[in-house]
Amino acid sequence: MKLILLGAPGAGKGTQAENISGHYGIPTISTGNMIRAAIHNGTALGKQAESLINAGKLVPDEVVIGMIRERLAEEDCKNGFILDGFPRTIPQAEALEKMGIEIDMALSLEVADEKIVKRMSGRRVCPACGMTYHVDFKPSKDNKHCDECKTELIVRKDDHPDTVLDRLKTYHETTEPLKAFYEARGKLVQVEGREELAETTKATFEAIEAFLQ
Repeated sequence: MKLILLGAPGAGKGTQAENISGHYGIPTISTGNMIRAAIHNGTALGKQAESLINAGKLVPDEVVIGMIRERLAEEDCKNGFILDGFPRTIPQAEALEKMGIEIDMALSLEVADEKIVKRMSGRRVCPACGMTYHVDFKPSKDNKHCDECKTELIVRKDDHPDTVLDRLKTYHETTEPLKAFYEARGKLVQVEGREELAETTKATFEAIEAFLQ
């Protein structure tokens, strides 16, 4: 099974990618991790990406797609893979097709913006030991300090409501059109995110199995 995971930031793609990977025995390919690995391994594309990053530039699509093609040729991808974080735009999806990278399914996790803002802006992090909490779903004992080391908890910049809303705006403008792109190819599967993680996971597997039949 060759799968693309779609969904807004904070929709829970990473968690579902981990669940799908474990269940079907296929690797999750995160573009961020892949770029870091290519740089670490000193591949030709990795060196090219590193020079661009060091110059403060974005890694262009052709370099990322080249890395993806190299990664998908590895042995652990022979039975399928999960792409998480790529493609982000229709031109990137078209470039994948031109390279002959065939996708079986695009799975989109659907979570309302207001729920994502609540979920992400409620996160709290301990700057000392790294423990994570949530004011609603996983609060510390006093909802102000870390239970482990008693350090005052902070809100990461990425979790501020204004930052979350900006990221959601970018998603709706540039990445969400991929749903129509893959729907036109008969490959889109949508799963409504539930309040309980286990329920979302159950719905995800049910949607995948129904599509594969």
